[in-house]
Amino acid sequence: MKKKMLILPALMSIMALFLSGCEPLMIFDPKGPNAKTLSNTIILSIIVMAVILLVVYVLLVTMLMKYRASKSPSDYEPPHEEGSTKLEIIWTVIPILIVTALSIVTISTTSKVESQQTGYDNTKPLVIYAASSNWKWHFSYPEEGVETVNYVNIPTDRPIEFRLYSFGPITSFWIPQLAGQKYAMSDMVNKIHMAADVEGSFFGRNSNFNGKGFAQMEFEAQTMSQQKFDEWVSDVKAKEPELTEKTFNELLDTDFVGRKSFSSTHLTFSPAPEMHHGKSSDMSDDAEEMDGMDMSDGEMDHSNH
Repeated sequence: MKKKMLILPALMSIMALFLSGCEPLMIFDPKGPNAKTLSNTIILSIIVMAVILLVVYVLLVTMLMKYRASKSPSDYEPPHEEGSTKLEIIWTVIPILIVTALSIVTISTTSKVESQQTGYDNTKPLVIYAASSNWKWHFSYPEEGVETVNYVNIPTDRPIEFRLYSFGPITSFWIPQLAGQKYAMSDMVNKIHMAADVEGSFFGRNSNFNGKGFAQMEFEAQTMSQQKFDEWVSDVKAKEPELTEKTFNELLDTDFVGRKSFSSTHLTFSPAPEMHHGKSSDMSDDAEEMDGMDMSDGEMDHSNH
């Protein structure tokens, strides 16, 4: 019995040892309003579950101690006890109330993070197309006319709208300290909103296991002031080559590449699914973005068919 009692502390010590290398856990160190909302919801859920476990374990120990077997006479017959309607109602209603409360919090949180960041109502969001391919990330800035591979720069104190899709299997875009995860698929565009409160370098990755190169689908998300961001865009336009269709196809066919920058985007010759099919409710926004890429009228007509 004593050996069994030592198993739980030993397992907890091992888990603590492994988790010590992950300190601090990124989801509990948010650097943006979206991430903070999600972190608070996760913490609340953990607290509720911890309280439930505490109550259950206290009741378990109490029952084991109070109603454990005793040295009663062999002819002892325990008294017959009727069930308690009051207790039945209590332990039925309590779980319903807990689940209802957590559901309300979850729905509220989901609605909040799916919308543009609060506090930026009069600020136009920066739109970035994030496209995945085996095994890399392509970030296209239609308004700025630049594109990067395996890293993304964003300005602080400005709403960011990532538009996600994939050139291969389903992936999941995730920057834990800035927002939650959302899937990128081949024939549609999903959106994820975020904003950064501070400047810094943050870890991003594909959180959906989708094959042999899954572990290498990581990228850096660097946040900077609007001035530094504008300087970076100007620097890329001045020093980096344009992205041609041939170069882009070579990138798609190459499994692993490093960080790359280009002074144009692949959206001019390989538009996102929402632009290609013309089914998105944001087509007017896309048209404005494409105008900023100096496209000809013929190219624009082709992108909307």
